[in-house]
Amino acid sequence: MNNNAPFRADEVGSLLRPQAIKEAREAFANDKIDAEALKAVEDNCIREVVKKQEEVGLQAVTDGEFRRSWWHFDFLAGLEGVEMVETEGSLPFQGATTKHENIAVTDKVAFNDHYMLEHFRFLKEVTKVTPKITIPSPSVLQFRGGRDFVSKDVYPNWDNFYSDTAEAYANAVRAFYDAGCRYLQFDDTVWAYLCSDIEKERARERGLDPDSLPEAYKDMINHALAAKPDDMHMTTHVCRGNFKSTWISEGGYEPIAETLLAETNYNGYFLEYDSDRAGDFEPLRFLPKGNKRVVLGLVTSKSGELENTDQIKQRIEEATKYADLEQFCLSPQCGFASTEEGNVLSEEQQWDKLRMIVDVSREVWGDS
Repeated sequence: MNNNAPFRADEVGSLLRPQAIKEAREAFANDKIDAEALKAVEDNCIREVVKKQEEVGLQAVTDGEFRRSWWHFDFLAGLEGVEMVETEGSLPFQGATTKHENIAVTDKVAFNDHYMLEHFRFLKEVTKVTPKITIPSPSVLQFRGGRDFVSKDVYPNWDNFYSDTAEAYANAVRAFYDAGCRYLQFDDTVWAYLCSDIEKERARERGLDPDSLPEAYKDMINHALAAKPDDMHMTTHVCRGNFKSTWISEGGYEPIAETLLAETNYNGYFLEYDSDRAGDFEPLRFLPKGNKRVVLGLVTSKSGELENTDQIKQRIEEATKYADLEQFCLSPQCGFASTEEGNVLSEEQQWDKLRMIVDVSREVWGDS
């Protein structure tokens, strides 16, 4: 197993759900099949999608997040002290309505024998290359719900919440390592939201102080990463929202780049760079010289149109004004299905994009 993650050609995590998964999940929701039958369908589809990822040349594969409804809530609701709740409103996507769900902290946060450990073990069994699993960052547990979704009786102040959440994630890192995981990713919308004046104002309305959050989140993340053994590689993906090809926030990385790139201890950063919403490459000047890598999300997952490879290579060259070429990789800007609904493109277009990323990476960096 190659452990040089993130890889020159990489992917964020989620993949479009095949029709068999959609039908099985609907049948399960309507009590037409049981959990065992649903798992059997998921297992077969994951075996197939792993084989497909290997065939296009990816050196790390995921399970496509096929067992999840949401990229984040499914994991968070599996933590102790956290549960899924119904809400009146939708998440604030541009022109799209999500299910009215969120997560709430109702007791002390802890990690103990999470069911996604078994999801990883299955993935590890069915791949010949590096198995990668993605979970939401600890910052996600607080940001979207804010004060009203974290019990004031359990956590009258934020300090104990931060320390308990950080330790829960440290235990998660240890548990995934013990399960054989050597490539773990924290998916994180919050850093991008903190680049948006609109989202920062919404955070204030939820009882949060956005100016203090980068430092608090950095400390939580670094506490969790300190549990990582040397042979485990950990990355993060910074996302502006991804639901049915829509988004939530806009704004370049400048407000958070130094804290994120220079002061959090990830091995790599998946950064969106597929549209003007992400700003320019200048914030990459904060990437420390050395072994850290930025995975340039230059290929959009929000539409099926295939990018021009010469333009992709030109943009990689532009990024080298701020960091060395050897510190860059290439990927889609986000997953193809951050929720089970998926983005607006076909599976064939999805695979064309991943295949193109592998081909371009070989042209730029060779076969390493």
